[in-house]
Amino acid sequence: MKKAGIALLLLLALLVVYLLVWPVPIAAASWAPLAPPGYQGAHAANTRLAGLRLIDLGGEEGPEHVRIGPDGRLYTTVVSGKVLRMAPDGSDLQTHVNTGGRVLGFDFDREGRLIAADAMRGLLRIGAGGEVQVLSDRLGDDPIRYADAVVVSRDPAAPQQMFFTDASTRFGAREWGGTFEASVLDILEQSATGRVLVYGDADGRTALVAKGLSFANGIALSADEQTLFVAETGRYRIWAIPASARGLDLSGGPTGGARILLDNLPGYPDNLMRGDAGRLWVGLVKPRNPVIDNMAAKPWLREMTLRLPRSLWPVPKAYGHVAAFTEDGRIVADWQDPSGQYPDTTAVTETADRVYIQSLHAHSLGWMPRPSTLP
Repeated sequence: MKKAGIALLLLLALLVVYLLVWPVPIAAASWAPLAPPGYQGAHAANTRLAGLRLIDLGGEEGPEHVRIGPDGRLYTTVVSGKVLRMAPDGSDLQTHVNTGGRVLGFDFDREGRLIAADAMRGLLRIGAGGEVQVLSDRLGDDPIRYADAVVVSRDPAAPQQMFFTDASTRFGAREWGGTFEASVLDILEQSATGRVLVYGDADGRTALVAKGLSFANGIALSADEQTLFVAETGRYRIWAIPASARGLDLSGGPTGGARILLDNLPGYPDNLMRGDAGRLWVGLVKPRNPVIDNMAAKPWLREMTLRLPRSLWPVPKAYGHVAAFTEDGRIVADWQDPSGQYPDTTAVTETADRVYIQSLHAHSLGWMPRPSTLP
């Protein structure tokens, strides 16, 4: 009995040592989130997103971004690296291209070519026949490790610019096991290395718009193309940044005309999409987790969680949630599905008669008839 007790104590001591000192990939930084707002006010709990209709994707997973192309077809991207296209009703499903990476966001340029933010390859241009060209995979000598979202300027009187986010300069999707795994590491670390980049300035090179963001994610342009809206996933907020800005450091807060448009959201903001009537849509891909917020000022505790089995990581539960807001930051629509039946909702794509719901991990594309109650 005595020997068994000693062995048990040794095992417990080894477990404590492991939990405290075993190397982990993050160097967690302390930060101070605002008190979670919960589901109230403009984000009062509801079930408006429940009961989505589904479009089968032929076994593919993760329709992370959705757009109608210049050819009138519906385009989306999936985990396998494919860009799919189909009729708006989901019929005639085809593979447009497989980039060999993972496209998370895309837009179309003035010539109708697809411009893609590929988390593993950088900023790509894809021709009508599927030809892939890497436009940018570094800023100077610094690699772009996690291209996440992109928006292309439309003004024919100005040089065409492609604004895109590099979610993390610490954890690349290719090096750290995929987009979701790298995002978890970056958000747990809170070192705020995400940045906004632009390709297509007068010299044709990639330039820094702003840095210092905790997982820079979705991006959209204002109607007059003077302002960029950027989702900072790790801090539950959305920024408004002058499109003309260069070299801003937002790690210390607003500067250089950049401001926080929406703060203390009840979930993690992901993609940003322009809708009708001047509104923009954001997907709250996961709800906030009190456990994670309570660890904000305890870096050592966040590091310790990575020494636990992945099943014990504090990943928030599934909860469907998308919202629309105006350019001055007023919430005008909020749709939720507390059941999380359609998981990891990343944004909404509006058409004249439908709205499509984007998802990080769903095995189908969700949609519903466009509500007549939209403002």
